Amino acid sequence: MKRSNFSRFLLLWAGELMSSIGSGLTAFGLGVYIFNRTGSAANMALVTLLGFLPTLLLSVPSGVLADRYDRRALMMAGDGLSALGVVYILICMIRGDAGLADICIGVFISSVFSSLTEPSYRATVTDLLTKEEYSKANGLVSLAGSARYLFSPVIAGILLTYFDVKLLLIIDICTFFLTISSAAAVRKAMPAHRKGTQEPFLASMKAGRIIADNRGVMMLVVISSVITMFMGMFQILAEPLILSFQDAGTLGIAETVCAGGMLVSGVVIGIRGIKRNFVKTLGISLALSGIFMAGFGMIEDIVPICISGFLFFAALPFANNCLDYLARTNISDEMQGRAWGMIGFISQLGYVAAYGVSGIAADALGRVTGLGVGRGAALLIIASGILLALSACMIPMNRSIRALEKNEDEGVCEEKAVTVQDAT
Repeated sequence: MKRSNFSRFLLLWAGELMSSIGSGLTAFGLGVYIFNRTGSAANMALVTLLGFLPTLLLSVPSGVLADRYDRRALMMAGDGLSALGVVYILICMIRGDAGLADICIGVFISSVFSSLTEPSYRATVTDLLTKEEYSKANGLVSLAGSARYLFSPVIAGILLTYFDVKLLLIIDICTFFLTISSAAAVRKAMPAHRKGTQEPFLASMKAGRIIADNRGVMMLVVISSVITMFMGMFQILAEPLILSFQDAGTLGIAETVCAGGMLVSGVVIGIRGIKRNFVKTLGISLALSGIFMAGFGMIEDIVPICISGFLFFAALPFANNCLDYLARTNISDEMQGRAWGMIGFISQLGYVAAYGVSGIAADALGRVTGLGVGRGAALLIIASGILLALSACMIPMNRSIRALEKNEDEGVCEEKAVTVQDAT
């Protein structure tokens, strides 16, 4: 039986929490910086796309590296080198106002190196914990990921009232040292991950068979890709919607209030976990997310926007937890790195479509309707929410996805039977 290393997981998680807050400060600051200078949602979407695309394209080779080499060392390298992009943007700003091209270059550089981190981090969680701890850990992982929406916006909004965006970049750079230190401490405390098969690297990259061989996991990932497209529209368009009638300080407070929903449900899951009915919970939580997303764009008033956003983010951790659990428990430990790389690649293709289209569409709708980019963004958010809710209804009806939970239940029964036999 695998030994629990939950205290080491908490140390690693704390480092990722700090990194998430730092990245959130930079993302918020650069978003406000670009929108104030260009008034374009398309430019904001372009920066987000360039920050996301390298991570997506390199997720599969990064997953192979996570299975072949020391996962903690890869996390340290990814976090450390990704600071170079932020440093580049900071230098450009110190020398004068950084242009859109400078910001795109820096974000792209940072994303290339940070692509090493995610598959290694996900696989390390599997290395450290027992199966019974997965659900509780997933709640905490979701909470750390939400920190960039929960803590970063209000901190950044307050700081931008008195300082400029350069301070946010400096704080982000400092958080990289904390992340590297936590990963180094965990690496020192436990043996390096054993190297996987020594088959050629390109052959190892053919991880599609890991997913394709399990129809349920494949269907789950494909549906996730559709869902991320709608959620990506919300992610891009929420800021220009609010900035069209409020300032950066109000935006920061509103984002923090909205993300508070993720904090509440993340803490609940972290304490209690989800014990059963993962597929049903997944469908319900995503359907509710879509309904609340549509409500976000209905009225140009900060109070109902915050309420809808809070409820939207409150539903997300339940969906993320179920997605993570169903995939993690149906993939063998030695294939986790490659599997998460491929899962990340396929499921996040929807973000590419959203980032590439949403900003341009919002600008165009604002011009055509004469209502401006803010209401153009609102119309797209409403449509995305409705489509997300409809897509969520497909999940519980899919037999292959339902079988993932059944397979896990059978595995638990077999494990208990083996334990009883060993005891006798």
